[in-house]
Amino acid sequence: MDECIFSLRGRTAVVIGGTAGIGRAIAIGLAKAGADVVPASRRLPEVEQTATEIEAMGRRTLALRADVGRRESLQALHDQTMQVFGRIDILVNSAGITKRTPTLDCAEEEWERIMETNLTGTFRACQIFGRTMVAQKYGRIVNIASLGSFLAFQDVAAYCASKAGIASLTRSLAIEWAQDGVCVNAIAPGIVPTSLNSRLLDGTGRGKEMLMRIPMKRFARPEEMVGAAVFLASSAASYVTGQLIPVDGGYLASGVNQ
Repeated sequence: MDECIFSLRGRTAVVIGGTAGIGRAIAIGLAKAGADVVPASRRLPEVEQTATEIEAMGRRTLALRADVGRRESLQALHDQTMQVFGRIDILVNSAGITKRTPTLDCAEEEWERIMETNLTGTFRACQIFGRTMVAQKYGRIVNIASLGSFLAFQDVAAYCASKAGIASLTRSLAIEWAQDGVCVNAIAPGIVPTSLNSRLLDGTGRGKEMLMRIPMKRFARPEEMVGAAVFLASSAASYVTGQLIPVDGGYLASGVNQ
């Protein structure tokens, strides 16, 4: 019997920002789908904890730190993974930061820090890992976009601009690498409470307004992003590239909900 088209058995995945929130959920989910997974972030204790969980599933892994703000750090992550596994089939870019600041008060340093992490960091990783995928004529890249790729949110212009940039970068790389067997897509998560945004959501007018816009009347859980990630990383998505897939509880479809 043919193996399930959603199986990732025999594949090697690297998840950058893979030790917290959505990235961690995706790293664990890819491992459950059969992939060997290397979860990377700046904080080594979290890397080691996530790697231990992946190893407990019977998957191979490495505990490697990575900083998307430093090209040499991403290159080292790539090179050490290649040395051990011999190939990299899947890359997930999930590292990101945000800060709520009215645009008139947003210092250029804050703007540049958010762009550097969210957009330029994703570009660096795609360039480094994409070169190997193009050479091996196979790859699946899954970037983490945002509802802010489509919509504006009050006082987070830098974040939304960076995520709109990820949407554009995803499409550009998809058409450049399509004939080399590399599919590049993005997931646009709905509102997912994490350590990154909990202060903006918990018991605030902003959080209440967002809930009003969500037809399901609840926020998402990080684990609810895993299905889309596994799909895009699998052979089931062999003819899918350049797409942004919202997983948002109906937020973008919402007009009047009451």
